[in-house]
Amino acid sequence: MVKLNKIYTRTGDDGTTGLAAGGRLPKHHIRVAAYGTVDETNACIGIARQHTSAQGEIDAMLFRIQNDLFDLGADLATPDTGEKLEYEPLRIVDAQVTRLEQEIDTLNAVLEPLRSFVLPGGEPASAALHLARTVARRAERLMGELAAMPGESVGGPALRYINRLSDFLFVAARWVNHQGSGDVLWVPGKNR
Repeated sequence: MVKLNKIYTRTGDDGTTGLAAGGRLPKHHIRVAAYGTVDETNACIGIARQHTSAQGEIDAMLFRIQNDLFDLGADLATPDTGEKLEYEPLRIVDAQVTRLEQEIDTLNAVLEPLRSFVLPGGEPASAALHLARTVARRAERLMGELAAMPGESVGGPALRYINRLSDFLFVAARWVNHQGSGDVLWVPGKNR
């Protein structure tokens, strides 16, 4: 289990960071950038939740996702090198992806089909969820790039999870706006 009794260790003063299973990487390594961006996504969801606490169902979904994002960070911080570890590393599993898909379907069931692109905005929670969506997409790009690098790996469920997460955040933003002022739609060429 995690035990943090000292916040600064000075071990990263040389520009490296420790991985969960041991070993160190430069802090600018794409693996570190990927799990750092997952952490950013989590922080954005935390901001969104400041506006969803009165909306029980969506807030509970977001809370579960925040926990999943720590699982995803642990997954990324424990690269599969093929070496036997003293413990079973925490990995994203397909059941987490399936749950996201089910929640997307639940939220989307009450929404009208889109006939235009949606501008990030509307309700404060919706705007924050759109920000989280864009950060999740950046995490997905980094994870995809990492997975394509020789000698690196990212699990399939982790890649599927981050892809579904941005879809979930888009639908959740629309759902929040549906409860309030409605989506803000793009009008092509409106300000020419």
